[in-house]
Amino acid sequence: MSLFGAEPMAAAAAHARQAPLAERMRPRSLAEYTGQEHLLAAGKPLRLAIERDDPASMIFWGPPGVGKTTLAKIIAQVTEASFIEFSAVLSGIKEIKQVMVEAEKAAGFGSRTILFVDEIHRFNKAQQDAFLPYVERGTIRLIGATTENPSFEINAALLSRCRVYTLVALTEEQIVGLLQRALADSERGLGAMGLEADAEALATIASYSSGDARNALNALDVAASLAEGRGERAITKALAAEALQRRVLLYDKKGEQHYDIISALHKSVRNSDADAALYWLGRMLEAGEDPMYVARRVVRMAVEDIGLAAPEALNLCLSARDAMHFLGQPEGGLALAQAVVYLALAPKSNALYTAYGAVQADIEATAAEPVPLHLRNAPTKLMKELDYGKDYQYAHDVEGRVADMECLPAGLRGRRYYQPTNEGREKLLAQRMDEIARIKREKKAGGSGGE
Repeated sequence: MSLFGAEPMAAAAAHARQAPLAERMRPRSLAEYTGQEHLLAAGKPLRLAIERDDPASMIFWGPPGVGKTTLAKIIAQVTEASFIEFSAVLSGIKEIKQVMVEAEKAAGFGSRTILFVDEIHRFNKAQQDAFLPYVERGTIRLIGATTENPSFEINAALLSRCRVYTLVALTEEQIVGLLQRALADSERGLGAMGLEADAEALATIASYSSGDARNALNALDVAASLAEGRGERAITKALAAEALQRRVLLYDKKGEQHYDIISALHKSVRNSDADAALYWLGRMLEAGEDPMYVARRVVRMAVEDIGLAAPEALNLCLSARDAMHFLGQPEGGLALAQAVVYLALAPKSNALYTAYGAVQADIEATAAEPVPLHLRNAPTKLMKELDYGKDYQYAHDVEGRVADMECLPAGLRGRRYYQPTNEGREKLLAQRMDEIARIKREKKAGGSGGE
């Protein structure tokens, strides 16, 4: 080996040692790769595509730090293809076109090229169209990575020529496993430092990483540097909090605080205290609570405590849930904050909640009575002879669009479950219910069935 070849190799080795921990610990094979079992477990679609050396182009859609770039590199290694990486933030289409021309020449000699484009959604439609001829001819195998929904951000022509694989955030248990591996690995990780880490410290880092392996490993790297600089041999929860540059709140997602704080949030909303509701929401989100759990509970508040007094609250809360799913933290937290403040300030009613509870109680306590004959359909002659549908009144054909006809089973006749309040929209619903009752009384008094 020449001296000219030795220097670059030595420089590369030095660079590798100085690289961030997340880069050094990047998995080099599917065996080392963590997560995405729904795609990579034995017999799953992406695993089969890799094993069969399927040449199809693909789009990886998922949140940051879940292994999109790593997976593309592993595919290149397994399929023995040249790997060229571009970022749509830093590279223009001119540079990528040059690469594609060179890849086309290489293809003539039997060489294969994987072109990996990170944040491919940042290219506009015209730029994305430039990939089409090369993807169609098989000159390159395009692997794009995006954190945005490909249906909206990737043009249809390119999307139709790619398979879309959805990657999901890593679980906290998977993140802890990666951190433990980095602490033990003497070749690429922190093993040579001889550090130990408390289970609480690793759980804290994993909790704040929001499923992002890169963030978690970078935080561990900082914590290890802090410990080494102070001559300490253990990474504690306090040290992990310092590495994360934030105060770790007293909060156990599986314990008492979890239930106490969500209870405080719910009761603050119910009591129309917007400030307290915002505070308890912040306590949960800043402590690393699963934001989708909070979103589900906020939706529950809309139907339990607001109900038909402000029926638009449910749509607002569902939109906040979708925004959190789309944006993630921290941006999505604002959507939940908006929903929580609206719920707190909205008119309150548990009338629907109470009504449905009464229905459930009656179903449990009474016999399963048959549907009254006049409410049954009669598609056959026999059913008509058995009086199915007899005396049914079509509401649209009667005055007031309300028929004098009982729709509950005989044993529950006259039962009233829904008792609207005078709050918000329910005041109008109460007036409508009174009007319906008046129409029925007048029809009974007048003896008009209105068939």
